[in-house]
Amino acid sequence: MARRYPSTIAAAVEHEIVITRSRFLTHVVPASDPAEADRVITDIRKRAWDARHHCSAMVTGVLGDQARSSDDGEPSGTAGVPMLEVLRRRELTDVVAVVTRWFGGVKLGAGGLVRAYSTSVSEALDRATVLHREALIDVSVDVPHADAGRIDNVLRDWVVRHRAVLGATSYGTEATFSVSVPHADVAVLRADLAAASGGVLDPVEGAERIVDVPAGQFPAGSSGT
Repeated sequence: MARRYPSTIAAAVEHEIVITRSRFLTHVVPASDPAEADRVITDIRKRAWDARHHCSAMVTGVLGDQARSSDDGEPSGTAGVPMLEVLRRRELTDVVAVVTRWFGGVKLGAGGLVRAYSTSVSEALDRATVLHREALIDVSVDVPHADAGRIDNVLRDWVVRHRAVLGATSYGTEATFSVSVPHADVAVLRADLAAASGGVLDPVEGAERIVDVPAGQFPAGSSGT
């Protein structure tokens, strides 16, 4: 069975909720490493300098094996850890969540704070575009310009049916298509391109790499969903 990798998000999202007059403004931002996550936190602190708390949680690394959280002055365990648990529950990595709180004058209690911070992150993530991560093999194929349009259509249909990703096409003496393909389907791609070209096209297999794939890329029922 192929290794399952944590997902990530395509772009930053922002969401605000108000609970008992306290404002909770959440930013969830892609971050490839702890240093980048720290820069995000610092930037938010500067922009929202008048807020009382900037609680945070981050998960980074291809396997999601680096994690950190901060209560930033809230009672211990009421903010950062609940936020981190949301990221873990969603199986995300390379992401940082920052919840900025403007105190409304009414204390929420430990349980209320846990619910507020976890809900803030959860609702923000509901608005994010999730990118699944797959270990795929890079494959390239050179196609005569006269056949490029037809092969482009073949490949666009093929990647959807095989949990693959069609990359950028480069144009030189021929059109070179790039496809990232599950290891088990490389031979299938080779056979399908041979059938589509009368045996003329010969894909070249490259290296394996981790590829971000939009959640909607995979058809319902496939193992990529």
